[in-house]
Amino acid sequence: MTSAIRELLSVIPAGCSWLRPVAGDDGEIADFEVGAASGSGHDIYRRGTDRVDSRLSQLYPGLVGGRLWQLYVEVLHTGEPGRMSEFRYEQDRAGFVPRSLFDVTVHPVLGGLLVWWQRLDEDRRRTERTEQLGNLGWAEYDLVTGESQWSPGVYRIFERDESAGPLSRAEQAAAIEPEDRGLGEAAWQTMEFGGVSDVTVRFRVGTSAKHLRVLSDVVLDATGTPIKVHAVVQDVTAREQSRTAIERLSDQLRSRELTALAEHRLAARLQHMIQPVPLAPFPLPGLQVMVGYLSAESAIRVGGDWYHAQELTDGRAVLAVGDVAGHGLAAANSMAHLRFALIAWLAIGIDDPATLLRHLNGMCTRMGVTGTAVIAIFDPATRGLTWARAGHAAPLLARGGVAMPLDLPAGLMLGADDDSSYQVLTPCLSAGDLLLFYTDGLVERRVTGEPLLTEVMTILGEASADHGEHALPTLASRLNRPSPDDDTCTVAIRVLGG
Repeated sequence: MTSAIRELLSVIPAGCSWLRPVAGDDGEIADFEVGAASGSGHDIYRRGTDRVDSRLSQLYPGLVGGRLWQLYVEVLHTGEPGRMSEFRYEQDRAGFVPRSLFDVTVHPVLGGLLVWWQRLDEDRRRTERTEQLGNLGWAEYDLVTGESQWSPGVYRIFERDESAGPLSRAEQAAAIEPEDRGLGEAAWQTMEFGGVSDVTVRFRVGTSAKHLRVLSDVVLDATGTPIKVHAVVQDVTAREQSRTAIERLSDQLRSRELTALAEHRLAARLQHMIQPVPLAPFPLPGLQVMVGYLSAESAIRVGGDWYHAQELTDGRAVLAVGDVAGHGLAAANSMAHLRFALIAWLAIGIDDPATLLRHLNGMCTRMGVTGTAVIAIFDPATRGLTWARAGHAAPLLARGGVAMPLDLPAGLMLGADDDSSYQVLTPCLSAGDLLLFYTDGLVERRVTGEPLLTEVMTILGEASADHGEHALPTLASRLNRPSPDDDTCTVAIRVLGG
C-alpha cells in the first residue's frame, strides 16, 4: 500500500504529503512520519521526496503541539477532513523566508493523512506587486447569488477600505459619470452576446473622476445562461490625461458606436417581442398573407417600422403597415405605443380606417413624434378593400401581370397636424390579385438615390401570374433586399377565389 501511495504522489504537481501516525508508549499519537511526498512539490527548506520516512518532529520541530498539529490529531480521531486557512509558519534559519503563510487542507486517507500545503505569501506578494505596477486589480460578480469579490488592487483604485466590502452593482452604476453610462450598458450587451467587453469609463471616486479601463467577460452554464462576470480593472487616468486630442476624439467616436450598438440590440429585441414575424404564409378571411421584416444593414440603425394583420370578429380582415420617424430605441418605443393602441381600438370595435388614423394622429401629436401609416379593412364577401393613409405610399396592386399603385387618398402624415382628417377609398379586388403593403426601406436608397419602385412593381407583376401555393414565399425571396439605412417591412397579400 505504501509503495502505491508513493508512486501516486510522485506524479501529483502540488505540495502534497501522506503522513502516518506514530504512537507513543501510552498508545496516543506522539509523532507523524512522512510516508510519501509529491515529486514536484518542495517544502520551505527545498526538500522533496527525501523527506520520506522522516518524522515531523525532526523536519519541523516548531509544529509539535501547535495549532496545525492539533488539527492533524483531530482529523485522525474524527475521520472528517479539516482545513486551516492562512497558517503562518515561522523559523529563524539563515537562507530561508522567516515567516511563510499557507492554506493547509487535511484529509484522512488509508489510516494516515493526505496533507496539501498551498503557499499564499509569495503568491499574494506577486499579485500585489503586479497590481501596484499596473495600477490594476480583478473583480468577480456572481449573477446567481449577487455576491462580489475584489482584489486589493480594486479597493485601492476605488479608494475603499476592504472592511467595507465591494461596491454593489447599483453603487458601481451610480458612480459612473452620466455621459458614460451608455458604455456600461454596451458592455453588458456585448457580454450577453458572448463577447469580451473592453471599455474605458469615467467613475466618480471621492471628489475626482477616474478613467478606468474594464476588461470583462461572462461565464455561462451548460444551458447558455450567464452565471458569473470576471473583470480586470485598470486605472488609466494618467494615460487619458496625457493623450492627444486626436486620440481622445477617436475614442469618443468608438464609444458612441458602442452605445449605438447596444441601443440597436435593445430596439431590435423590442421589435421582435412586439411584432413577431411569421415564417410562412398564413390565412385571413378570403386572403393568404405573408409578412417580411428586414433590419437595416447598418449595425447602428434600427427603425420604427411596424405591421398588423388580423381577423375581425365579423369575418373581415384588417391590414396595416406604418413607419415612425427616427431610429433606435426611441423609434421602437413609439412604434410599440402605436401598434398596441391600434390593437386596443380594434378590440373595442373601432375599425373605420379614417377614424383609426385620426386616433393615431392625436396620439403622435401628444407623444411629439411623426410617422406614416396605411390601414385597410378587407371584406371577403364583396372583396372590397376600404383603406386610408397618413402620408404613406399607396399599396401596390398586381393583376394580370401588371402592377400599379392604388389610387391615392388624401391624408397628412401622423403627428403633423392635430386636426388632420383622412380620406377613405374602397376599390374592389379580384380573385388572384396580389397586393403589397410596404415601408420605404423597400424602394428608397438614401446614398445612391436609386429609384427601386419600378423594379419592385415588375417583380410583383410577374408574381401575379403564379397562382401556386409557393407564390408568396417566392415573391418574398425576390424582395429580400435589406436597405443600408432603413428597416423594411412588407405585407404581401393574395386574394383567394371561391
